[in-house]
Amino acid sequence: MIAVITRTNSNDKQTLGRLYMYDLMDKEIFTCCTLELSNNGNRQGDSRIPEGSYNVVQRISPSLGLTFHIQDVPDREFILIHSGNYYSQIKGCVLVGDSFVDINHDGQLDVTNSRATLNTLLELADDFQLTITDIEFLNA
Repeated sequence: MIAVITRTNSNDKQTLGRLYMYDLMDKEIFTCCTLELSNNGNRQGDSRIPEGSYNVVQRISPSLGLTFHIQDVPDREFILIHSGNYYSQIKGCVLVGDSFVDINHDGQLDVTNSRATLNTLLELADDFQLTITDIEFLNA
């Protein structure tokens, strides 16, 4: 499996994007929304990770349960793809969901149906290659 996160919008709090999952024949088999922190110099716990290609494997987190672990992020540890709705629930990881909605009315878009979206992704792949790319940033 191959996945691509395309980051599209960012502001001083968060980054929005889309994750596309492809089978080995380059056929798109899944897509969802992603939510990350803004770019704060790749600081542990306070920034999204740099653009690049990473190996991703399933991992059981003591606090989050079954997640995906993005491996070999420069100068970072334990970067996960996990469920959650708000940028305030992110410590440098990637949240997934099926749409963007301002759930808590704080002026920031959140991701919805995150647990179900993550479960679908977990059913599709045990591990995959992930490429993260920034295409264009607009103030969200």
